Amino acid sequence: MDAMQILVVILSIFLALFLLLAIILVVLLIKVTRQIKKVTSTAQNAAEHMNDLAINVSKFVSPAIIAKFVMKQFNKAKK
Repeated sequence: MDAMQILVVILSIFLALFLLLAIILVVLLIKVTRQIKKVTSTAQNAAEHMNDLAINVSKFVSPAIIAKFVMKQFNKAKK
């Protein structure tokens, strides 16, 4: 074996090693993106529930504030 054949063998080994590492990295990145997608969907659901809660609370609080204002006006009118 001359020097060129040894160099080709060494380079092919490194190429195979880097190819294997790239495949492992792609698989890990796919797993991470799936986990990120799950987390974002959970966060989006939580935000939607908080939005619904805020809307429901505002529906009940607004009439209460108006009723309190009207009662103040009636009490002022009585005096």
